[in-house]
Amino acid sequence: MKEVIVVIGSGSIGQAIARRVSAGKHVVLADLREDNAKAAAKTLSEAGFEVSVAVVDITSRDSVHALVETATSFGAVTGLIHAAGVSPSQAPPDIILKIDLYGTALVLEEFGGIIARGGAGVVIASQSGHRLPALSPEQNKALATTPASELLALPMLQSDRVTDPLNAYQLSKRGNALRVMAEAVRWGKRGARINTISPGIIITPLAKDELSGPRGAGYRRMLELSPAGRAGTPDEVGNVGALLMGPDGAFITGSDFLMDGGVTAAYWYGELALT
Repeated sequence: MKEVIVVIGSGSIGQAIARRVSAGKHVVLADLREDNAKAAAKTLSEAGFEVSVAVVDITSRDSVHALVETATSFGAVTGLIHAAGVSPSQAPPDIILKIDLYGTALVLEEFGGIIARGGAGVVIASQSGHRLPALSPEQNKALATTPASELLALPMLQSDRVTDPLNAYQLSKRGNALRVMAEAVRWGKRGARINTISPGIIITPLAKDELSGPRGAGYRRMLELSPAGRAGTPDEVGNVGALLMGPDGAFITGSDFLMDGGVTAAYWYGELALT
């Protein structure tokens, strides 16, 4: 039985991390759309990786649990790369919260019960979570620790409070980082680690949707005024993912790594600052 790396979300970032941590292991590549998963699996297989494809709806506990059973049938799950989600231009607030916040909580709960000793996981959050104003300690704790089944019932997440897709996305991504911090305690009892990466604009199909969508001008300005002056690449996120999942990152858990070319710095303290 081989070690198993589970990749949820067949996009460029998930693939980039998988390439760096999956040599000699069995990759289970899961996506809501089987054709997307198969296309990504073909690319990885032709690069020498052993890959199986699965379909998963991360908003369904039964579906996520079925993925856990599929993955464990191949061996011990030593890696989880959770890179599935939708952006503010792709869905209304309730759907964003259901996929990006609730879906991530489900994945962490289910895989946190079977992750192998010495294993590690990475959840892809977003720079957007760092641009949300500070929440109260009570709100932070609620996002971090409320059981997934009760999460969407929180008063702070109701439709009269969250009316804008960007706000829903920011709350979801802040929630991802908070929940990973809490989950790191539980994962640690199994001898495993879990962290988040919060990328800025990384050139992927999702980012291209954003750059050409209703907020495109704002995103282009964001890049122009950032210290780095450019968007990032999936390979750059892959490098950080490899650190967090590998032996060099053995002392890192419950952490969030912001990598946005300095956009957040410029937003709070530079030319992007609100006036």
